[in-house]
Order: sequence, then structure tokens, then C-alpha cells
Amino acid sequence: MAGVDEAGRGPLAGPVVAAAVMVGPETPLIEGVNDSKQLTSRRREALAAAIVSSLHYAVGAASAHEIDRHNIRRATALAMQRALRRLGVADAIIVDGLPVPELGYAHDALVDGDAQCYAIACASIIAKTVRDRLMTRLAVRYPVYGWDRNAGYGTEEHRAAINASGVTPHHRRSFTPVLQRELF
Repeated sequence: MAGVDEAGRGPLAGPVVAAAVMVGPETPLIEGVNDSKQLTSRRREALAAAIVSSLHYAVGAASAHEIDRHNIRRATALAMQRALRRLGVADAIIVDGLPVPELGYAHDALVDGDAQCYAIACASIIAKTVRDRLMTRLAVRYPVYGWDRNAGYGTEEHRAAINASGVTPHHRRSFTPVLQRELF
């Protein structure tokens, strides 16, 4: 079975990242795996390392440009498709949240799945860790936005930086706070 989750639907900048993690009856359970939002960044990093070293996983992403072109829902499905295509064949797919008709794969959906399903929780940890690392790397090039601290979310610091410095190619121009800045 493959568990699928995403990270980064709500930020004003950066990609949406999806991960798919394969589990089966013989899969070793990694102690402490939980919904990534319930873990500290240090704990998430440690668990991500354990997941990567012991489980079969894949990651996919959709860029800010793709989010603007397709909308966040379709871009999320695109990121999930990319992760699943890289993962390979799974007997079953379970996605966190509501069904994703655009996914193109037969799947089940589980609301709050990252807190209830081991495979989805593992995918949640991988997706969040990969996205946070990417935003930290982008923060080196664009330090004024504080992406190493806010991961692209619309914090007061980030919005103030958008107003003062404009937007980057990594901003989601279709998201209201960014769009409002573009109009002025």
C-alpha cells in the first residue's frame, strides 16, 4: 500500500511537495512516526532520515508557476501523480484528506489520515521535510522574506517583505496577498 500526503498548500511562495511511501505487512515500524505537524523540526528530520533509510518512498512537486497556472488543488494532484509515478506499482493507494479526482490513480482517501495511517504519516514527514529544506535553501538567495523561518507562509514578516521588496519567481502570484502586491 502507498500512503500519500502533501506539504505546502497554503504558503504564498514555493512549491507544493507530495510524498508517497510504500508499506506492507513486513514493513518495520519506526517509533514516533506521527502527523508531521505534531512533530518538532528536529524530530521530523530524525524520523525522515529513518524513513528514507528503511522504506521505499518517492517525492514529487509542483512549482509556484504550475500552482498559478492550474490552481492549488490541481497542482497538488500533479505533485502526487509525480510521486506515485516515481514510487512504482502499489496494490492500493491511500491519500490524506478528501478524494482527489484529478489524481488519475484509483485511491481511497482518509480525512486526518496523517494522524491515523502509518504510511500517510511517513509521507507527511517526508513531504514536509523536503519542502522545508527547499525553502531554507531559497532563503539564502532571498533572505528578506524569512523563508528559513516561515517556509513561505503568509506571516507578518513575509507579507511586509512582499510589500517592501516585491515578489520573486517563487511567489504564487494567484494567491491574494501576492496578487494584491502585483496590482499596485
